Amino acid sequence: MTTLPFTLLLTVLLALLPTPAPTPAPTPAAAPPPGRARPLPAPLHLLRGWHPPPTPYTAGHRGVDLAAPPGTPVRAVADGRVHYAGRVGGRGVLSLTLAGTALRTTYEPVRPLVAAGDRVTRGQLVARTEAGTHCPTPCLHWGLLAGDTYLNPLLLLPHPTPRLLPLPRDSD
Repeated sequence: MTTLPFTLLLTVLLALLPTPAPTPAPTPAAAPPPGRARPLPAPLHLLRGWHPPPTPYTAGHRGVDLAAPPGTPVRAVADGRVHYAGRVGGRGVLSLTLAGTALRTTYEPVRPLVAAGDRVTRGQLVARTEAGTHCPTPCLHWGLLAGDTYLNPLLLLPHPTPRLLPLPRDSD
């Protein structure tokens, strides 16, 4: 009995939405949407999420930690240019400025395979993870900045195409 009002409400809301243009079904080998790629091979395993600090100088987690054993290939998430590739505080760091934006992604601990000033393309192998002390288990710390403001890098990941499923039929 309680599903009827919900079903009616959902039907009315869906009728008010514009009808999207049909999209072809993705193939298993389909590439991520243009402009975005994963930094590590799928599936991504999030060890620690993004927790921005309340002010620029207080504690927080200014990126995300993704499980990645040493030697894991790291790929550019978008076209861009290498801002920095080298060591900071004993750790390998790579920073890419994304083409046409003020966004910069950071990756550590890594062994960069590109040099400052190099152009990179989405999906290009740009580094390999190294052993480090940032996480209790091997990981890649992935960050995203807009100027001096840290953002959640997970926003750069390709998003799956949403699909509506049929409502289950009530048993009579």
